[in-house]
Amino acid sequence: MWGGCPARAPPDVNQIEMEVTWEEGKVHQESRDHAIVGPRLASPLPIPPPYPLPDGRHSSHTRKMGEEANDDKKPTTKFELERETELRFEVEASQSVQLELLAGMAEIFGTELTRNKKFTFDAGAKVAVFTWHGCSLQLSGRTEVAYVSKDTPMLLYLNTHTALEQMRRQAEKEEERGPRVMVVGPTDVGKSTVCRLLLNYAVRLGRRPTYVELDVGQGSVSIPGTMGALYIERPADVEEGFSIQAPLVYHFGSTTPGTNIKLYNKITSRLADVFNQRCEVNRRASVSGCVINTCGWVKGSGYQALVHAASAFEVDVVVVLDQERLYNELKRDLPHFVRTVLLPKSGGVVERSKDFRRECRDERIREYFYGFRGCFYPHAFNVKFSDVKIYKVGAPTIPDSCLPLGMSQEDNQLKLVPVSPGRDMVHHLLSVSSAEGTEENLSETSVAGFIVVTSVDLEHQVFTVLSPAPRPLPKNFLLIMDIRFMDLK
Repeated sequence: MWGGCPARAPPDVNQIEMEVTWEEGKVHQESRDHAIVGPRLASPLPIPPPYPLPDGRHSSHTRKMGEEANDDKKPTTKFELERETELRFEVEASQSVQLELLAGMAEIFGTELTRNKKFTFDAGAKVAVFTWHGCSLQLSGRTEVAYVSKDTPMLLYLNTHTALEQMRRQAEKEEERGPRVMVVGPTDVGKSTVCRLLLNYAVRLGRRPTYVELDVGQGSVSIPGTMGALYIERPADVEEGFSIQAPLVYHFGSTTPGTNIKLYNKITSRLADVFNQRCEVNRRASVSGCVINTCGWVKGSGYQALVHAASAFEVDVVVVLDQERLYNELKRDLPHFVRTVLLPKSGGVVERSKDFRRECRDERIREYFYGFRGCFYPHAFNVKFSDVKIYKVGAPTIPDSCLPLGMSQEDNQLKLVPVSPGRDMVHHLLSVSSAEGTEENLSETSVAGFIVVTSVDLEHQVFTVLSPAPRPLPKNFLLIMDIRFMDLK
């Protein structure tokens, strides 16, 4: 999508005339006349690796032929945006919308739009197009809602980025590590959007930050039910998001941290250890720091998980979105040198229903196997029971009333429980572990990819799987998820 665009050097940070200070958890703004403008990439995305990485892009897939859409009957609306305003729109069910920048400059979540290029957004998409200096936009297709808003916190988000960039420059000068930022808040406040924005702005200034995904319900680095990290080298694609070529992904197995909070905290610590190891050998990654996305569970064990994550990654800045109570609790419980910042959520953030969340998870898994907008064909083949070992992390808890007198409850949250293949395994997702020859530390080993069981034949002792790559499986250790995927499309 960036091919043929003229390259443009990123701006000198010294020219951003903006005073940014951290005081009492608020970002102070001193200028409204400067916007970040980054480079446009002139080269296409690199060719994906041959074996399935946990992102779902695989060179072994077969591409489908594309078809030109008929836009003749689609309603078209033009919008003239003033400076520092944004166009917000949502796409109707079973519809798609095309967006085109006709004049001026605009961005979507920190990614610049290419002028006179049409971007397609599918059903359910919720998009905000922001402009610093004014622009002309055209929407083609049926939207559920489309309006221009002047009430936007983008200037505060930009100032937050500028303060982080100042910390990176200071780290370069003093040969220290760069800022590690954790974005927290309840559900539906725009945490993922703020993370994407901060990452895009950083990479447009030549930085290489690491994106850490701790939200197991979303799976933006891989699929739902996983936790991972991604080294960001280019701005996110407007339609597809970040280019995910070599993510580091760990199996969690559920979309809710509360199902196994001990495993959740253990994987968080493991991700922090791996990130620290990378920073020791990669100076650029160390200076660029990381941006950590978290889940919306902010009470009880969920709050303790946030504190644990802040400690494990040794974060420097915590950005709290839209909840003053959480801000004050973190300010009280975190060390004094951690800068806790309270920012408002965007007025364009909408509440997502359980059904919508489930549809988004299914679509994310479908995209892993079939590619973005169905451009790949996955493979189906049989796997013998004897060729693999299947485990589940965490054993069921026995009620205290069922224990013998005087015996205490055994902690089984990290225990590996062997799973015998059966018909109840149908439609379950399985993580293909990259562990070598032993079950030890299986839960702390990254995964090579994912498969889904489509049928089980007890008579012939085989089960059929849907896989992004042809047989054989790269490893024989499989971890079963609680998540099911029914391939109905």
